[in-house]
Amino acid sequence: MKSLIIALALVAAVPLPAHAEHRTPRDLRELAYQNGIRIGSAVDIAALRNEADYRKVLNREFSHVTAENAMKWESVEPERGVFTWSHADALVDNARRNNQKVRGHTLIWHNQLPAWLTSGVENGTIDAAELREILRDHITTQVRRYKGKIRAWDVVNEVVNDDGTMRQSIWLTHLGPGYIADAFRWAHRADPHARLYINDYNLEWNAPKIETTLSIVKDLQAQGVPIHGIGFQGHLGIQYGYPGDWANVMSRFADLGLEVAVTELDVRMELPVTPEKLATQADYYRRALTDCLSVKACREFTVWGFTDRHSWVPGWFEGQGAACLFDENLAPKPAYHALLGVKKA
Repeated sequence: MKSLIIALALVAAVPLPAHAEHRTPRDLRELAYQNGIRIGSAVDIAALRNEADYRKVLNREFSHVTAENAMKWESVEPERGVFTWSHADALVDNARRNNQKVRGHTLIWHNQLPAWLTSGVENGTIDAAELREILRDHITTQVRRYKGKIRAWDVVNEVVNDDGTMRQSIWLTHLGPGYIADAFRWAHRADPHARLYINDYNLEWNAPKIETTLSIVKDLQAQGVPIHGIGFQGHLGIQYGYPGDWANVMSRFADLGLEVAVTELDVRMELPVTPEKLATQADYYRRALTDCLSVKACREFTVWGFTDRHSWVPGWFEGQGAACLFDENLAPKPAYHALLGVKKA
């Protein structure tokens, strides 16, 4: 009996690993580690290069990063066949130095395309056959450059309208719906180890968009197309209800064998800021992470910028803002502390 008591005492003296202690993490990186998930942020490249305080918080808090604009087509190929990689390289290099994984964003979108491409399609100097060749070469060149350095790519972005119809982009109009399968195949060929995603907004709650996107995924899988993940952008506003069925929607895609990621989360509000609005915002962030952690396939939780200093929201939604985890002075807001209190069930 005495030996048993001694043995139990020795076991009790051994410290538990961090994930077993369930103590409040010191920052988002530790929160990510404790919960077995990657927590990331979109990155403003100018701020990364020029603002030491921005750089310090980004590299301290986040284990995953996404280029906010530096990997979009107009940024990397402003002239046909002339690629400018300096901004995208800066993100990838900083991530390597700070043990961060990278999401590539985005290979195909209907916005932020270079003028040489859109005008050429519009005036007919670029026909469908040439457009397909241009798309193939762009995807292949970009994905191959970062082979082994990008964990996941948003291959196609925002291809479904809110009413569930396919977006009439230049890609659909001139290449037909098969461009989606082609894009995934080309990306996979360029980097067989990268995880390939379809990414969209309002997918958290919009039933027509959900059903169409599920159909796209099933069709791609039936063709043997390499698609690995679904990205929920998560641009929310406290003036609207929280998408309460989000975890179940995530599960529907996970049931198809996909990884799940929250890729662009922010929670905007009508200005001015009040303590009550900040409390509601904090609850939305908390619920979003809780929903993600409730689905085993949810591997990434990324916010679309971490500081109100560089948020896209005020420029797009008049009278709205304060959407991020940190304020303009990089002070953590209630939403930040709410995330630190979330634990996987």
